[in-house]
Amino acid sequence: MDAKTLQRENELLKKRLQQVEEQHDAVVAQFVLSLEERDRKLAALEHRIKLLLQKIRGSRQERIDPDQLMLFSLEELQQLADELENKAAQEAEFDQVDDELSRDRKRRGRRRLPKDMQREILRHELTDHERACPCCGELRCEIGVESSEQLEYIPARWKIIQHDRVKYACRSCEENVVIADKPPQPIEKGLPGPGLCAHTVLSKFGDHTPLYRQEDIHSRTGYMIRRSTLCGWLQALAVLSLPLVMRMKYLLLQSSVIHTDDTKIKMLVPGAGVTQEAKFWPYLGDWLHPYAVYDFTIDRTRHGPLNFLSGYKGYLQADAYSGYNCIYAGDDVFEVACWIHTRRYWHQALDNDEARANMALGFIARLSQIETQLHEAYPEQNLQGLRDFDAVAKARQVHARPILDDFKSWMDHELETGRILPKSVIRSAFTYTMNQWEALYRYTEHGYLSMENNAAERLVKNPAIGRKNYLFVGGIGGGHNAALFYSLVSSAKANGVEPFSWLQDVFTRLPYHRDGEAFAQAAADESVKSTELDYLLPDRWLADHPEHAWTIDTIRREERKQKEKNRRRKRRR
Repeated sequence: MDAKTLQRENELLKKRLQQVEEQHDAVVAQFVLSLEERDRKLAALEHRIKLLLQKIRGSRQERIDPDQLMLFSLEELQQLADELENKAAQEAEFDQVDDELSRDRKRRGRRRLPKDMQREILRHELTDHERACPCCGELRCEIGVESSEQLEYIPARWKIIQHDRVKYACRSCEENVVIADKPPQPIEKGLPGPGLCAHTVLSKFGDHTPLYRQEDIHSRTGYMIRRSTLCGWLQALAVLSLPLVMRMKYLLLQSSVIHTDDTKIKMLVPGAGVTQEAKFWPYLGDWLHPYAVYDFTIDRTRHGPLNFLSGYKGYLQADAYSGYNCIYAGDDVFEVACWIHTRRYWHQALDNDEARANMALGFIARLSQIETQLHEAYPEQNLQGLRDFDAVAKARQVHARPILDDFKSWMDHELETGRILPKSVIRSAFTYTMNQWEALYRYTEHGYLSMENNAAERLVKNPAIGRKNYLFVGGIGGGHNAALFYSLVSSAKANGVEPFSWLQDVFTRLPYHRDGEAFAQAAADESVKSTELDYLLPDRWLADHPEHAWTIDTIRREERKQKEKNRRRKRRR
């Protein structure tokens, strides 16, 4: 073999080895990509499994990691320590007072029964044989009575109201017969009175009792009302209530800020025997227009909120649903995002990137602490949320905005220099917060804006609990009727009005306005600008009937405040 042939074979061998090396590098690179993709999918699946387990076992409180305290400077920590020392002495006095009050409550025993409640006295006496004295046999005489009270329940009783319309005629002419008018009724030529109408509406849309259960309850009281009859009553009452709800909607759209959210409900498709997913959209007005109005749509497209909020100018507080973007497109509606939704993203990222997630949660915790202090310094003056808005806004600009600026600078720095996987959970937290940053920052502009959207979150609980009981609505008409009734019941509760008393009066007085301007505007599908029904609005009705304040709701609010104070006290200790 000559030298040229050997050289040629060496060159072919080198070329072959180079090709093998390149192929090897490509295979290794592919394996690396495959492993990274597998790790990413595994992390995503573990994250989904964790969320599913949380849903199955029940949500747990999102707690703050102690490492988040490292976000505070030494001066801020010293200031917090001084504040806690000053509050410790005050809380010791409060604890002593609470202990005394607790002892007083224990001494008092159970709450006294009302004196004006119907009372039946059962007198228990001994027989003559039992009264005989064991010594001399004489009858022992009465020297006193020992009394004790027992609370008994009497089921609801039916009452028939008979309307006798007196006829009159002229004795001389024996003509010109006239008859007294009958008051207009909630359901024309219908059986139920205003109280039964109010009970039917409140039972289903306030107490979440389906019609078939109401049928059972009525049958136990001695008179059976079939569910088909109850359904017909609700249909007629929805027509009667429409002008009042449309009036509340017109006033709600005059608000400076509106809170909204959505929740799903199954809708029965007529004739198909199947259901499809529909939506309830609650809208809550501001402190001057404190009404909760629900809308019903058959899907979750943007047309629902776009049609409802047509003509609205102000702030809209909602989640990051893209369907609202068309509403924010102009200069009339400004988006206010929810920090609770944002916090959830960072909390879910704790397992993925604990250091960065704790850093972000620390910033949010400081913002929440400022809001808690502002609620203590400038408490709400009524149920509608009135407070010193100017002072709240100034305090947020002084204390909250520097924290927000530091938070934004930290996120910018991490995105520029930090290695964050594109499809990781921590990347989702960064992306959500950055995309919503302008809307998250906006709550500092005015004192009447909120850091969170919990007001709307609470409103979606009503249909969410209801659908667990009645399962679905019976079509588009049934969904719209349910939205009307949820609007009535939720507006009453939002204003601290006892719902039954208000609904009973509403169904008594609304029939007198059937020929009025408000009913005409509602029938023409126009905005109800007439003021003739304003005296029936829940907040104004309560001002005229303060005796019908919702007492149990006030008690629950005070209990929640006391529990929250106790939690904070334990955390400080």
